[in-house]
Amino acid sequence: MVIASVKMLTLGATMAELQEVQITEEKPLLPGQTPEAAKEAELAARILLDQGQTHSVETPYGSVTFTVYGTPKPKRPAIFTYHDVGLNYKSCFQPLFQFGDMQEIIQNFVRVHVDAPGMEEGAPVFPLGYQYPSLDQLADMIPCILQYLNFSTIIGVGVGAGAYILSRYALNHPDTVEGLVLINIDPNAKGWMDWAAHKLTGLTSSIPEMILGHLFSQEELSGNSELIQKYRSLITHAPNLENIELYWNSYNNRRDLNFERGGEMTLKCPVMLVVGDQAPHEDAVVECNSKLDPTQTSFLKMADSGGQPQLTQPGKLTEAFKYFVQGMGYMASSCMTRLSRSRTASLTSAASIDGSRSRSRTLSQSSESGTLPSGPPGHTMEVSC
Repeated sequence: MVIASVKMLTLGATMAELQEVQITEEKPLLPGQTPEAAKEAELAARILLDQGQTHSVETPYGSVTFTVYGTPKPKRPAIFTYHDVGLNYKSCFQPLFQFGDMQEIIQNFVRVHVDAPGMEEGAPVFPLGYQYPSLDQLADMIPCILQYLNFSTIIGVGVGAGAYILSRYALNHPDTVEGLVLINIDPNAKGWMDWAAHKLTGLTSSIPEMILGHLFSQEELSGNSELIQKYRSLITHAPNLENIELYWNSYNNRRDLNFERGGEMTLKCPVMLVVGDQAPHEDAVVECNSKLDPTQTSFLKMADSGGQPQLTQPGKLTEAFKYFVQGMGYMASSCMTRLSRSRTASLTSAASIDGSRSRSRTLSQSSESGTLPSGPPGHTMEVSC
């Protein structure tokens, strides 16, 4: 019976796609336009969508730039990304979204990649004395973007400062956020000890080195791999370094998100928390996990990924993201990989033992094993892959 249901769903999806094609083909030609010219125009439009369309909108806190890939899909949210300090959307997310297996996912969604003000390529340096928006104000820019695009809901993917911004937005607009993937989130404001350490570090380290210490682990920085050399050069020689420093200052002046398990201040959508083993923000993400609803939260701790898992382990993160999206009901089971199917089967079996869903899921990834250890329902579940 299950197989029959899947086939019916697949057939329904196929028929819907055929109807869309028929509607497209029935569009009248423009006056004087030949069928060949219409096909060329359609091809040019598709190429433009594949390359992304960049837009800017004015908000109460200044202009913000974002790039849209693909076309909106009926009754599906947009994938909405926000990058960390020292990066823009390309340097933060390109390795992930250009990964081969990710194409199976993104073809089902329109994507919106936001650049924080002054972080987009070619951005002019802000004038001396410019008041850069706070992280809360950056979150308040998001409704202007969604209104401009006429998008109603999103699946947010944020890293570091971007994860904080999307979380703040989700707290203020819970009905518009269907899911969040939060990498390296630190929901806490800096305490006095943090401030003292930050000020002391500022006396001996440059802004680029401080930001690199925020992005990568000390082990990675000491190893000085090709990846570290690339990002050290990008940040150190950035023409908009003054702008980057302003974003950095806003991040360090963030307010506490005040997450409280069981309280009003919590994320009400499905959440996947991601952090690399030995990453600079490992403790903060673990603490964040303890404050969120365990029935809505998955915790993915990735081995051998360093401070930026979306750069170093795009394949593993793609797999986890696919599983996350499937859990939200947006991708057919036929699209699932072998590993995702084994995870789903194990989770379903565990839940069926007591007739209830597992109350907490922790995905702890290791490159050494492809097995799924079983565990009693209602407890933290460790998944190796």
